[in-house]
Amino acid sequence: MSRARQLVEIAIETGIMIATAESCTGGGITAAITDIAGSSAVLDRGFVTYTNAAKIEMLGVSGETLAAHGAVSEQVAREMAAGALARSHAQIAVSVTGIAGPGGSEHKPEGRVCFGIATATQTAARTHDFGPIGRAHVRRASVEQALQLMIDEITRLPKL
Repeated sequence: MSRARQLVEIAIETGIMIATAESCTGGGITAAITDIAGSSAVLDRGFVTYTNAAKIEMLGVSGETLAAHGAVSEQVAREMAAGALARSHAQIAVSVTGIAGPGGSEHKPEGRVCFGIATATQTAARTHDFGPIGRAHVRRASVEQALQLMIDEITRLPKL
């Protein structure tokens, strides 16, 4: 079973609505979810916020956070997830921001992706370094990782 199908089934079973906030995946997480029949019962909305301005305007990410930490940071991933949750009817929101490639730097290498996850009780973030495996591979791996993060978090939430 695909992760997207598993997520949709678990969300339906638990009555959880989902929101996404995407940068480097460009809507790939939302697309994976909507590929599954029945996803309209669990997907509230998805935000594609590729620029810093979009992150600020659509999700309420702080310009100060962006200036201090850069778009590819756990701090921004947390604010993206929290912003998506606050601006939706969802009980869980996932965010992703990263460097799919080509490019990067010594401090933020190609393949570094930061994920955020927000619920009513907590907001957390983590970083995964996929390495310089190519833009398409980083994006696909990021979608799969985000879906798994939501599956893991939903299974910990109380049923509605």
